This record gives sequence, structure tokens and C-alpha cells, in this order.
Amino acid sequence: MLTLKDVSISSKTIRVVRGDITEMDVDAIVNAANSRLQHGGGVAGAIARKGGSLIQEESNRIGFVPVGSCAITTGGRLKARHVIHAVGPRWGEGDEEKKLKNAVYNTLKLASQKSFQSLAMPAISAGIFGFPKERCASIIVNQVISFLKEQPTSLREVTFCLMDDDIIGFFSDSIEKLTEGD
Repeated sequence: MLTLKDVSISSKTIRVVRGDITEMDVDAIVNAANSRLQHGGGVAGAIARKGGSLIQEESNRIGFVPVGSCAITTGGRLKARHVIHAVGPRWGEGDEEKKLKNAVYNTLKLASQKSFQSLAMPAISAGIFGFPKERCASIIVNQVISFLKEQPTSLREVTFCLMDDDIIGFFSDSIEKLTEGD
């Protein structure tokens, strides 16, 4: 993992790292999931392959999760103890920004309810779901910073674990813009 950005917000750390989210040693990693929780491609496929069949088996028992919501499973063989499956919107389905905001908020809320202290998150919806990368980064970073400032939470650290150069730049820029003057 290569840390590219590290800032403190209300005594909590937000960082951007270049790396493989399946290697993160945190309380939970966030999976950019589809509503059926079928983890075949992208981040979801990588998580299911590395974490083992238990993640998909638990997901099958959960079943359907609406866009903007999330569900939790164990981490299987991952270093992370849990996986929060956040269902982001597909670009073009309508009301995408609100749905992405809800997915991020509900993820952070669930992590707090579980008393998690550390969370690693990808760029939900920016991959195969086609959400414009710059807008995605801005929405996710804004939601995380607002949540950490305004909500009671056990979270001490949120890491954006990314691989794509463009998205890394967009997340870093969004953090810089939103934390100027803090």
C-alpha cells in the first residue's frame, strides 16, 4: 500500500492509498456491490475470490439489497474482519447522486453501529457501473467528511483504497478542496 494523502478531520484520519483493497487490515472493507450481491466482476469479484466462498454464501442468504443500501458479511479469508456490501447506482438509472450519497451514508452508519474503528472504501459505482469518476470522488469524499464531522461514530480511520490513477487524483483533489481551512 502506498499512502498518497493523509488528513485529520475531527480527530479522525482520512487517507487515500494506492493498493489492493483485499489486502487491507481493517475492521471492514467496502464492496462496490450489485443489488443481487452476486460478486462476479470488478472489486466484488476480487473480494469474493480472495475472501473465499463464505462471502458469497452469506451474500446469497441475504439476497436482494436495494440501491443506496448496504449489507454486511464476514471477511472470510481476508485480513478485514467484515465486508460491507454497498449497492451504488448504475450511471443512467436516474437519481444517481442521491443513491450514491445514500450508499455511502448507510455504509458509514452500519460501520458505526458495529463499533468499527477502521474502514477501507473503493470508488463505489465508478467502475463497471459507469458513474463519472470526478463526480463520484466528490460525492463520496463529501459524504465521508460530513459524516465524520456531524455524526456520532466509532470510526477513527477511513481509507480510500484505489488503483486507477485518475480516480486517485480526483479523491485527493476532493479531500484537499473540502479540508482547506480545517
